Amino acid sequence: MSPEAAILAAILLPAAGTLGILLAGRFSANLREAVTLTTSVLLAANVLSLLPDVLAGARPAVHIATLVPGIDIAFEVEPLGMLFAIIASGLWIVNSLYSIGYMRGNNEKHQTRFYAFFALAIVAAIGVAFAANLFTLYLFYEALTLSTYPLVTHKGDENSVRSARVYLGLLLLTSIGLFLPAVIWTYGVAGTGDFTDGGILAGHIAGPAVGLLLGLYAFGIGKAAIMPVHRWLPAAMVAPTPVSALLHAVAVVKAGVFSILKVIFYVFGVDFLAATPSADWLLYAAAFTILAASLVALRQQNLKRLLAYSTCSQLSYVVLAAALFKPLAEVGAVLHIAAHAFAKITLFFAAGAIYTASKKTEVHQLRGIGRRMPWTMAAFTIGALSMIGVPPTGGFISKWYLLAGAYEADNYVAMATVVLSTALNAGYFLPIIVLAWFAREEAAPGSVGAAAASGVKKDHGEAPFPAVLALTITAALTIAFFFFHQPALQLASEISMGLP
Repeated sequence: MSPEAAILAAILLPAAGTLGILLAGRFSANLREAVTLTTSVLLAANVLSLLPDVLAGARPAVHIATLVPGIDIAFEVEPLGMLFAIIASGLWIVNSLYSIGYMRGNNEKHQTRFYAFFALAIVAAIGVAFAANLFTLYLFYEALTLSTYPLVTHKGDENSVRSARVYLGLLLLTSIGLFLPAVIWTYGVAGTGDFTDGGILAGHIAGPAVGLLLGLYAFGIGKAAIMPVHRWLPAAMVAPTPVSALLHAVAVVKAGVFSILKVIFYVFGVDFLAATPSADWLLYAAAFTILAASLVALRQQNLKRLLAYSTCSQLSYVVLAAALFKPLAEVGAVLHIAAHAFAKITLFFAAGAIYTASKKTEVHQLRGIGRRMPWTMAAFTIGALSMIGVPPTGGFISKWYLLAGAYEADNYVAMATVVLSTALNAGYFLPIIVLAWFAREEAAPGSVGAAAASGVKKDHGEAPFPAVLALTITAALTIAFFFFHQPALQLASEISMGLP
């Protein structure tokens, strides 16, 4: 298959999988899930087939249509998009496996609809990854918002519907009110929206206008969850855990920070922003989000909300690194997309497994749970240590490059932010690990009937096997990334070549 055909197949495969899931769901749950897994494996293999060409310096591209002169729907595979597509397609396999255990274990309703919209979300994520210009990026960015809304509101209860409205409303408000005007402004001044090495805005805009346009992009791309446009993310925690994993690790938030990196690298240009004082504010906004979200996470007792605010913090590591405008920092930004994906999906898988097996959702309920769920809590421990940045986990690698970039830039604000936030990460993750492994499990309060009425299962083991297998795989990937990150490093290094 030619690279051009592989690009089209990457979009069409999950779209066809959506139809296959809807048809198979009419006949058999097993058939529906077989279609999901088969489609995800085929997509990952297809995406990986593009990697050798991209590593060799090629940039496969496909032009789909010209809507009006200068406004095209087109795809091009460059190193950053290649990495994002590999993450999204590869983790879809594991997430699909996990979903089988989670959705069945919790007797969730509307499972066919769940798998179908999940596949549609992957279509949008791949479209974002391979977008060749701002217009195509914007189309698929919005498609990702719309396709994930039914997943957030999946349970259909009042709380889910209310939270899903916050999710949809805030993401659409920022994208239509800020992101779209930024895209129009860019086309107006530059005459093009094509992603170009070195950027397209130099010589077309200057002074405070650069900082203003950068602000429209940074806050308009709400999926990056820079404060104060972050509230959609904790609101979405009402969704089933596989959806939370999609939102926080695989597609949605990664589409946010990915889009910001694309804009910095290929629209503004790193050299241009580095020489423009009005762009300096982005680093401070990212630093504030890292620290503020970490402080909020410290106060959370609900495990998924704690992980949600942790995601807000971790995403801004990527933005902070990009805003340093130095080669090592840009490498750190790209590597952290991958490191965070593996670790955070592991943490959400573990949280969902705990809920499935025990119905426990609060941190204080996890006393001694490591002895009942050793595989789950071992995976959680690995994911948490990666978030802190402890070797041998992937988070250590990305934080190493981030700190090296901050040192290269002689930026003490960035260095202090990383060090302090690492301590805060430890402050909210280590107590959970200690509680789960070393605290004595609490006896059931009152009678067995009282325990049952509370919804918490006291006599439980691990979650269903597919869920445990999935979280074991992602935990292994978190460690493997520490030792075998060279392909991601090569892609990141190609992006950072030639930066000041």
